[in-house]
Amino acid sequence: MPSKSIVSLALLAFLTLTCQSEKETTPPNIIFILADDLGYGELGSYGQQIIQTPNIDQLASEGMRFTNFYAGAPVCAPSRYVFLTGLHTGHAYIRGNDEWAERGAVWDYKAAVADPSLEGQRPIPDSTFTLGEALQEVGYQTALVGKWGLGAPNTEGVPNQQGFDYFYGYNCQRQAHNLYPAHVWENEKKVVLRNDTIPPGTKLPDGADPMQAQSYVAYSQPDYGPKMMHDKALSFIKTRDKTAPFMLYYASPLPHVPLQVPEEYVNKYHEIIGEEEPYLGQNGYFPHRYPKAAYAGMISYLDDQVGELVALLKAEGIYENTIIVFTSDNGPTYAGGVDADYFNSANPFPNNYGRTKGSTYEGGIRVPMIASWPGKIEAGTISDHIGSFYDFFPTFTELAGSSSSHQLDGISLTNELLGNSPSQKTHEYLYWEFPSYKGQQAVRMGKWKGIRTNMLEGNLSVELYDLDADPTEQFNIANEHPDVVKKIEQIMREAHTEPEIAKFSIPVIANN
Repeated sequence: MPSKSIVSLALLAFLTLTCQSEKETTPPNIIFILADDLGYGELGSYGQQIIQTPNIDQLASEGMRFTNFYAGAPVCAPSRYVFLTGLHTGHAYIRGNDEWAERGAVWDYKAAVADPSLEGQRPIPDSTFTLGEALQEVGYQTALVGKWGLGAPNTEGVPNQQGFDYFYGYNCQRQAHNLYPAHVWENEKKVVLRNDTIPPGTKLPDGADPMQAQSYVAYSQPDYGPKMMHDKALSFIKTRDKTAPFMLYYASPLPHVPLQVPEEYVNKYHEIIGEEEPYLGQNGYFPHRYPKAAYAGMISYLDDQVGELVALLKAEGIYENTIIVFTSDNGPTYAGGVDADYFNSANPFPNNYGRTKGSTYEGGIRVPMIASWPGKIEAGTISDHIGSFYDFFPTFTELAGSSSSHQLDGISLTNELLGNSPSQKTHEYLYWEFPSYKGQQAVRMGKWKGIRTNMLEGNLSVELYDLDADPTEQFNIANEHPDVVKKIEQIMREAHTEPEIAKFSIPVIANN
């Protein structure tokens, strides 16, 4: 008969193997951090020289940094819709920002604060199958903290009816134009904050000295929206059901203008940048005494939040079984006092209007993308795989063990992430269409990039760029490669379907 010590050792070995097996087969927690209007060149790991982002850079050093990754669209709402549905904008219900203006004075900030029927964007239909719903089907707890923008309050488009067990933050993109908002939403309940209702666009008071910091105090109030949302994100992780995996969609409102951030972050960069001219609100949103310092501070504030999030995962003992993805919904802005040239925000792409946010040129849709999963994703790797937001749906559902059969435009990135690059499927092309900013289409096909601009003004000619030789899209070589242009024109016809919402229509084929 074996001794008790041998039996104990055998039992211990069995339990150890069982625990390891269970750990290996437990689906990962998923945290998707979506920055708002963060440029390709605004992180240290992507070449930023002024703004300090050590925590996000640490994710890159511990995981995989993508260099050929694209947002779903060049502005907020459609990019988020693409992420949540796995469909590109040629098949999407939401293809541009849609403020649902037929309701009335939706741009009247005070009116919308008082009346939820004026708040929020056009709702996505109840029939929409979202990533949140796919993960719920396989037992995930799902939460969204931050900015929604895909369905007004009291409609079928709110997060709680679109796959999220918990929601806290801005329902409405327009309300997010104030980072000290009068209210936010928790699930489907309106939560009034301690802030005054100050409409975006409010200028300095008459007679105020623009050189004095005291003139700007009204734009800083007690409850900072990004902090309130961050606290709820941390709380969700702490109070979750620990017997089931979770997905946290952390849709930060940073660094989208207005220029608002706690004073210590402004002071930090004021010391680095030095004296600067004030921004007086001439390009919208709110004035600020130190606009460059404030903008840099907003990105550092977000970086500190990422650091706190990682620290909590480690304290909870779940860091090793959590995949964290960090990216941005589109390129950097040109409005609200942001100086993209100063920070070289779209680096290496041009920073000027028409080449950043709102544009299907590289600076408007090429975004930073970092994925970290200790022990699964090799540390310090760089991927030039060409992918887009519609790849996240099949990636996350595959990792979660979902067998959803819904038709998607995306391709799972799992093999690329886990080091099986030879087995990674690739796209024949990536496709975008965007009905705003005079109408645009774009196709990325290997090294080739085809773009149509000013489509609503009758232009259907295709610009062609060789991104290997000309990554900044300076030399249109369409005349030299008519065969490539013909193929791209064919894709532009075939990838496009007529939108359900008339305002998203673009003239893909010329009228005879």
